[in-house]
Amino acid sequence: MVNRKDNIPEHIAIIMDGNGRWAKKRHLPRLMGHRAGVAAVEKTVKTANTSGIKYLSLYAFSSENWTRPEKEVHGLMLLFKEYLSRKIIKLRNENVRLRFAGRRDNLPEDIINLMDESMEKTMDCNGLNLIICLNYGGRNEIIDAVNKILSIEPKPEYIDEKLFHEYLYLPDVPDPDLIIRTSGEKRLSNYWLWQSSYSEFYFPEVLWPDFGDDEFNKALYEFSRRERRYGNLQNE
Repeated sequence: MVNRKDNIPEHIAIIMDGNGRWAKKRHLPRLMGHRAGVAAVEKTVKTANTSGIKYLSLYAFSSENWTRPEKEVHGLMLLFKEYLSRKIIKLRNENVRLRFAGRRDNLPEDIINLMDESMEKTMDCNGLNLIICLNYGGRNEIIDAVNKILSIEPKPEYIDEKLFHEYLYLPDVPDPDLIIRTSGEKRLSNYWLWQSSYSEFYFPEVLWPDFGDDEFNKALYEFSRRERRYGNLQNE
């Protein structure tokens, strides 16, 4: 476990990378890797909730993922539907609030209905906020915020960071303190572009399906050792 309990991130964001490579190493179909990834999600949500993390956001499906083979996209949607159907009551019982970030266009209607149902049923939970980024793209979010601001009447004379922030998908959610990307890849891939300005990054080599409690606690410990300055020099 983490030794320095006084430096726990409020918001952890995870780019869950490596499902396909995990399956390939085992000579399994890619969808089996995604299914193993769902099991890793369940373990991580439980660990985050018991560790006192307030916000956990997961990059589940990017706006670019629609270009993947149709069979894989269809399988991912079925997995997502299965996860929501099975977990809504359990998440509510564990005091986890379920939320979503991303565009709704292109998403199947039955999944949209499940998203609305899960948000309604967990709305009063005040433990972990679990944010599923589905059909999400950081550039899309910025463009959508700009277009919302352009539609304001009367139009604002000046746009500052505070005003812009109010038109993001989830303006009440704090910026990620720690962004984890599994599988050793070191890029954001269009994730939380506005919000990640001062995030700490952690890139474990482990593939997402193998990301368990030990890896989660390693990430927390690594974060606890870092000194966040936000551009200030007072600690030098």
